[in-house]
Amino acid sequence: MQAYEVMYIIRPDLDDEASKANVQRFEEIVNANGGTDLKVDIWGKRRLAYEVKKFNEGVYILMNFNGEARTVDELERLMKISDAVIRFMTTKKE
Repeated sequence: MQAYEVMYIIRPDLDDEASKANVQRFEEIVNANGGTDLKVDIWGKRRLAYEVKKFNEGVYILMNFNGEARTVDELERLMKISDAVIRFMTTKKE
């Protein structure tokens, strides 16, 4: 298993319940696909460096977990088609 770090930004115009539901959904995807040692840190609403999809702010979430490549592939696939996610980046930790 490899350690991964996923930083993603969700739309700031979602209410707290919708934001938490999205975070919970991505946690469940990691757990369902064999991810372990999941840690989620919600940084909150912050200003973006430049406008992305007509948004100047976003809610930042940092997720660390151990998993396999298929776990990351499924997570990224679902983030790409999600309307709530503005941007995401996955890095493999050493």
